[in-house]
Amino acid sequence: MASAKPKRGTIDAYLAGVKAADQRAALEKLRQTICAVASQAEECISYGLAAFRLNGRPLVAFGAWANHCAFYPMSAATLRNFQTHLKQFETSKGAIRFTTDKPLPVTLVRKLVKARIAEIGSKSINPTKPEP
Repeated sequence: MASAKPKRGTIDAYLAGVKAADQRAALEKLRQTICAVASQAEECISYGLAAFRLNGRPLVAFGAWANHCAFYPMSAATLRNFQTHLKQFETSKGAIRFTTDKPLPVTLVRKLVKARIAEIGSKSINPTKPEP
């Protein structure tokens, strides 16, 4: 069960709905890192998660859950490419789960966001290339 209500219209509202202060702080740090790397990205809510779009395409998202937080690279290919860097975290096809005791390193988040920016850029150059 999510600790944030999914039907909020802004990331500020999403974060305000996160009940656990330590999760809220971890997600705010994640947000700041994403903004620093992707200054042209637009904040939004997507699939009930705090998210960012770049050139109209999903870039990354994050969310708070009852026992963990999650970062969503919005790309299975990006997640596969970073598997060696993610061994200490629980992952699924589209998510990286972390706790406030063991947050995602800022350097890793920066690399993931940069990889997504490059992926989106390459799709803009070659729009006939199928999505992963």
